[in-house]
Amino acid sequence: MAIFLGIDGGGSKTSCLIGNEQAVLGSGIAAGSNVVRVGEAEAKKAIAEVIRQACTAAKITPSQIDRTCIGVAGAARPGVGELVRRMMTEMVSGEIQVVGDMVIAMEAAFGSGPGVIVISGTGSIAYGRSAKGETARAGGWGFVVSDEGSGHWIGRSAVASALRAQDEALSTTLLQAILTTWHLKTHEQLVLAANAAPPPDFAVLFPPVLSAAESGDALAVGTLNQAGIELAELAKAVVRRIFRGAKSIPVAMSGGVFANSALVRQVFYNRLRADCSGIALNEAVVEPVRGALELARATHGIGRNNR
Repeated sequence: MAIFLGIDGGGSKTSCLIGNEQAVLGSGIAAGSNVVRVGEAEAKKAIAEVIRQACTAAKITPSQIDRTCIGVAGAARPGVGELVRRMMTEMVSGEIQVVGDMVIAMEAAFGSGPGVIVISGTGSIAYGRSAKGETARAGGWGFVVSDEGSGHWIGRSAVASALRAQDEALSTTLLQAILTTWHLKTHEQLVLAANAAPPPDFAVLFPPVLSAAESGDALAVGTLNQAGIELAELAKAVVRRIFRGAKSIPVAMSGGVFANSALVRQVFYNRLRADCSGIALNEAVVEPVRGALELARATHGIGRNNR
């Protein structure tokens, strides 16, 4: 019986599933493995760890894996896909397929059918496929110029809002939450940290922003509200390009920001539905790793269309 491995190599978390033709046999979770963000050494370490966990649970060895599909952000960038492929050949046997993170998320959400997937994790992107097979994307151009509504964007926006509040002598719990998370004491230290080169990990500020919002902090609430709006704008850009005149447009969400913030989900859906007719939202946040496993299976004729 063939053994298949699916991996979702995210910026903050790496997850994997091992399965045969019928069932999931094991799983694993580790730190982020986006090579662009964490570097080759850390990415390889995280991927090796999830494979070890999953193989242990499945009671198999990596040499027994027949086919692997790994989804990573930036897979289409020159050198990234080949780097990930080379890393994988050192860890598992069999065929290896490297695809973009939106590809495995699409598979998990819609199989081979049409729809729009909006991902908001460390980064963000919207990707869609029409019933005619047309595809389009919006966003996902990197944290310096894009990734609107992502964990990184939320963290960076929260810092800007907290410093503006400091300038205007406004009361907010957000500044202290940020200082605590980054192990700083003053807003002057925050300014230096936020403008450092290389830049700090703004995405780690998402949990304290979420906590502050749940406690009623207006700046934190406003930041998450704007994140939902930005993500809806990404989805709208895709919808208007390839779903012109469609009566029903399947839309799904994926990533840690959507999974952990009901406010972002609500604002995203309300804004999208108000501006685009026919939106059919899947309210469950999609797990892309399941799409990676399905794609690994599909090549062997037992995937999405044959089981």
